[in-house]
Amino acid sequence: MPYRHVSVLRNEAVSMLNCAPGKTIVDCTLGGSGHAAAILEKILPDGILLGIDQDVQAVENARQVLFAHSSNVYLVHDNFVNLPSILSRIDIGAVDGILLDLGLSLYHIQDSGRGFTFGDDQPLDMRMNTNEAVTAAAIVNASAPEVLETIFREYGEERWARRIAAKIVERRRRNEIVTTGELVDIITDAVPRASAAKSRIHPATRVFMALRIAVNRELEVLETFLDRAVDVLSPRGRICIISFHSLEDRIVKHRFRDMSQQCKCPKDFPMCVCTHKPKLKLVTRKPVRPSEEEVKSNPMSRSAVMRVAEKLADADTVKQQSGGVSHE
Repeated sequence: MPYRHVSVLRNEAVSMLNCAPGKTIVDCTLGGSGHAAAILEKILPDGILLGIDQDVQAVENARQVLFAHSSNVYLVHDNFVNLPSILSRIDIGAVDGILLDLGLSLYHIQDSGRGFTFGDDQPLDMRMNTNEAVTAAAIVNASAPEVLETIFREYGEERWARRIAAKIVERRRRNEIVTTGELVDIITDAVPRASAAKSRIHPATRVFMALRIAVNRELEVLETFLDRAVDVLSPRGRICIISFHSLEDRIVKHRFRDMSQQCKCPKDFPMCVCTHKPKLKLVTRKPVRPSEEEVKSNPMSRSAVMRVAEKLADADTVKQQSGGVSHE
């Protein structure tokens, strides 16, 4: 089955990564290989592309899509959070660019049969990597009600999290919940009809997103990745991250800002006395969003935002050269 996906902000990402012949670029989320193919075109004839995906189907698809230039490509089935160890295994010390696209692919939604969508009645799975043990069904059937409520409220920003969690616990006492259709029925029953009627989205949307995030530990993985990724960037190398909901974007925004700050001293200090050294400079002060034309041709791109930062040429000495930062 073809791995269907339309890459979001493809041209913008390739441009922002400063792709050029001879560079080494990492696509941490291969998906349908649209970004990877565009990057490879720019870094040939002697550049290197490292493609990573935790879904083995995406990696197999990339082998076909990028076959013509396989001598320039490394493909790895793994989670992008392990980027430093992956680079060590293939003997690459540092890279010139890192791309991370956090969106779901069309394949996951329409073809995977893993319950990422509630359009069809599918097994309640939601694993990006089917080698992992924890499924959405395991969380729904085994978690305490307060844990379910926290997942739905914090990851899905679901107003009716407590009611939905209570309905799930009530239903699973009778029978295990194993399909998306069963879960949708429970959520629809829990959400007040007046509230559902006013909403522009299906009542199950936020709960399904929250479960997907929990199953794949998406926010935890993103935070850990950001702590590690900058260290494997070459000086002036760039990191480009495309996110699709506010929780992800907030993490990226705050971490980029934190790593680009000259000083972390309290605002009432007259002079910087901290030992913080910035590692990045912000390339995009405001996030890059898809054009109207892209949204029309690919409605899934509507919520995408891209943030880009560049590793400072000499992050260890920039602060000493500046002599500290005055707060006056």
